[in-house]
Amino acid sequence: MKMFVVFVILLHVSQYTTLAAVVEVYEGERSVLLPCLYSGFTPEDSTVIWTLDDLVPKPVHLRGKGGDDLKGQTQQYKGRTSMNPYALITKDFSLTLRRPTKTDSGNYTCSVSAGGSERRLRSIQLHIKDQQVEVKVGEGSESVILPCKTTPNITEATRVEWTRSDLGLMVVHEYSNQSGQLMTQDEVYRDRTKMNQDLLRTGDLSLTLKHPTERDSGRYICTIYRDKDILRWKVVLQVKEPFPSWAKVLLVLLVLLVVSGGLLYHFHHYFMPVYEVVVDSGVESVQLPCKTIAHLPKDAKVEWKNRDNRKIHIYQNGSDQPEEQDEFYKERTKIKRKLLQPGDLSLILTYPTDEDTNTYTCTVYSRKGNILMEKNVKLSVRVYTVEVISGVETVLLPCKTRTKLPEDARVEWMDSDYEKVHVYHNGFDQLEEQDQDYKDRTQMNKELLRTGDLSLILKYPTDWDTDIYTCTVYSREGNILLRKQVKLKVRGIKVNAVLDSESVQLPFTTTGNLPEDVKVEWIDRENRKVHVYKNGSDRLEEQDKVYRDRTKVNEDLLQTGDLSLTLTYPTDWDTKTYTCTVYRGGNILMKKQVELKVQVCQVEVEEGVESVKLPFKTTENLPEDAKVQWKVSGDRMVHVYKNGSDQPEEQHQVYRDRTKMNKDLLKTGDLSLTLKHPTERDSGEYRCKVYGKINRYKKVLLKVKITVPKVEVDSGIESVQLPCNIKAHLPEDVKVEWKDGSYRKIHIHQNGSDQFEEQDQVYRDRTEMNEDLLKTGDLSLTLKYPTDWDTNTYTCILFSREGKILRKKKVELKVRVCQVEVNKGVGSVQLPFKTTENLPEDAKVQWRISGDKMVHVYKNGSDQPEEQHQCYRGRTEMNEDLLKTGDLSLTLKHPTERDSGEYKCVVKTDRINRYNTVLLTVKGRVQVQDQTGDIRNRSSSIDPTPLMADQSV
Repeated sequence: MKMFVVFVILLHVSQYTTLAAVVEVYEGERSVLLPCLYSGFTPEDSTVIWTLDDLVPKPVHLRGKGGDDLKGQTQQYKGRTSMNPYALITKDFSLTLRRPTKTDSGNYTCSVSAGGSERRLRSIQLHIKDQQVEVKVGEGSESVILPCKTTPNITEATRVEWTRSDLGLMVVHEYSNQSGQLMTQDEVYRDRTKMNQDLLRTGDLSLTLKHPTERDSGRYICTIYRDKDILRWKVVLQVKEPFPSWAKVLLVLLVLLVVSGGLLYHFHHYFMPVYEVVVDSGVESVQLPCKTIAHLPKDAKVEWKNRDNRKIHIYQNGSDQPEEQDEFYKERTKIKRKLLQPGDLSLILTYPTDEDTNTYTCTVYSRKGNILMEKNVKLSVRVYTVEVISGVETVLLPCKTRTKLPEDARVEWMDSDYEKVHVYHNGFDQLEEQDQDYKDRTQMNKELLRTGDLSLILKYPTDWDTDIYTCTVYSREGNILLRKQVKLKVRGIKVNAVLDSESVQLPFTTTGNLPEDVKVEWIDRENRKVHVYKNGSDRLEEQDKVYRDRTKVNEDLLQTGDLSLTLTYPTDWDTKTYTCTVYRGGNILMKKQVELKVQVCQVEVEEGVESVKLPFKTTENLPEDAKVQWKVSGDRMVHVYKNGSDQPEEQHQVYRDRTKMNKDLLKTGDLSLTLKHPTERDSGEYRCKVYGKINRYKKVLLKVKITVPKVEVDSGIESVQLPCNIKAHLPEDVKVEWKDGSYRKIHIHQNGSDQFEEQDQVYRDRTEMNEDLLKTGDLSLTLKYPTDWDTNTYTCILFSREGKILRKKKVELKVRVCQVEVNKGVGSVQLPFKTTENLPEDAKVQWRISGDKMVHVYKNGSDQPEEQHQCYRGRTEMNEDLLKTGDLSLTLKHPTERDSGEYKCVVKTDRINRYNTVLLTVKGRVQVQDQTGDIRNRSSSIDPTPLMADQSV
């Protein structure tokens, strides 16, 4: 009893302390593991529960002391989940999810319950990805890079694993603890892989594969085990075999000699880089050709492999080597006897299916292991496709044969997951062997073995039945007599709801005058009851609370045959597949699926508006005890309404005093949220949930855009204005602060006056704001004597008395650099710089040029020629009273081309700083002599006329 009390306390303390780990996997992979390890105490009556989000009332997987309890499992996960059979002993509660698809993405929670209490152990955010990177390279290349990048500066505990996803668990390369861990590396990649140094700092986890061959083509997965996250990156590598040079020569010769088409056809497979063979599923066998005109030694070894490096067939020392063969191909392959004598190494593969679609390589080795010959054959097995629309009563999967079958033959239909769809043996259907998903839904012809018609009828097909089905006939001894595949595709009707529409209809029309005792049931993909009609009336008590008061079917639906469902106030949460089933006496009369897609509501506003509305309208007269929550990405609480009033104490502090909901929201059904003073940081995914006797859900994507005004001026103007206007009423105690991109304070206005003592020395005596700025809302800043050094992004920030940011607005300023251009030979040139008057007497003024040469120095009231570079001595001059007038222009005498460059003026004191840049270009002059011998001067950079030699004879 004491242990149980401790367990309950732990549940209460840690129920919401877990953070979601991220697990990524690609769609199409065989399975994904959702990890959940526990080290604490578990009572004997503990049950492990895996759930998805708050939306799914039924578990994804449930395991107790007696094993798995999957009676209430959500339909979406049936036959696809499993746990360690000793999970409650080892405390490894990890869940394996097979054949993950995009719809499986979401937040999964692993919990343990005991004695009526529940503890949340771990949350997993599962991402099912479908994008991939394709890399192509020619065979014979020295190496190829398979890219994989993540965020830089990852922890030293990070582990990286490169695998071939199309070859099961083949490890290509592994990195762990700052060193290459190659112990588990497959021998095919030994000494051929390399990862970057310093990869933890850069986040570049790319793999270099040396000497790639055609056999390296395939799907590679880069898996990153970072902290609790498992991230994946898929790369598809295609290594192209170059066209053999001898084959090119032979082709040219054949064309030039106009060799007959028959001869060319006879030899074409000798020089084709990849010979293609295409067959239909159901043929007894297929031949993969491989011939050579060369004489092969008797001790040669012949090896057939597929691109996954599986051994298909081995011939050595005059006989086949079945013990080396892959299990999948056992007793299915055959090659000619005495094959080395005529040079025919072709392989016969029996009963090919779509799983045999692959590229096969025939390699001949000498006794020493050297490759004597290598040839590729691409096999494609076509599967017959049957396509129907959801709602048809039955679909036929055809399979016929002319071969006479024995009476004791066994006929077996299976799906791609190897689940038995239908079994016929000893003259009867073997229904007890059938998988539960197909019970009462399949039928085969009578006397099927005599007629050879092994076709399967599947009743009430839905999109869940979309799959590849295989019909196999076995002899009494278990040998395969026939195998054929059929691909079934069931298309559902698609309905797109108009955004924020009041209702949407899910159509289902059939023949009229249905029996009065039928039951019509609409369910969603999670098996929740959307609407039930039975015994002449709606059965609202059976309806899931997500759909309460939101559904409606037509009157006289049985007479008219219109079983369509109207769903009111659809939101993105309603995007899913809905199934309508008509029952009579427990038997299914008909079934139809409709796929509904509702777009996510998106709201876009400019930063600076007074408020923004996140809309959500649902049914009126919601229960009085309903709780309404608005949250944003990251699970921050934006607004809470319960017990008839707002609950500001439950809000995140960022949203306090900034949100508002309508009065009588439960009565009107208008759950829209008003967010005041939105900024760029408010952008995100907002979710509204309503809890209680009914549930409601909606998502709104908010994007707050910042349109940054751009101001561009020339250096040398007297002032520039950085605009900032606020329409909202501003309180008198608000603080206005202008900052630059380096967070230096430019100007501060507080308590009715400017606060110059807080101003950065670069901006002292250079800024000005309007009077009555809080009343007018005009917070624009005037910046005097702007130079190129003032090019920056400036931000105006409004703070409340408590220091909270009320508003932010940015302005980009670009001040063009002052440019001066003169011709060589002028007496002097002025480099202009005008700034504020009455600079401090202790100011030091320096003019420098690129390369840090000192051009001119003024300090302590006079010029300092001894600090000048020698090439400028006696050539520079500044104005008298420069500190008083603020005119810091420099006069440079007798400028030459060598004086061209970037001149910088820097003024520094303890109180103020000033900066300016001037680009000086001194253009040279050239002499040009025309044909009459006159000399004329021109600037070489202006007149484009070319210089000409003297043409007189």
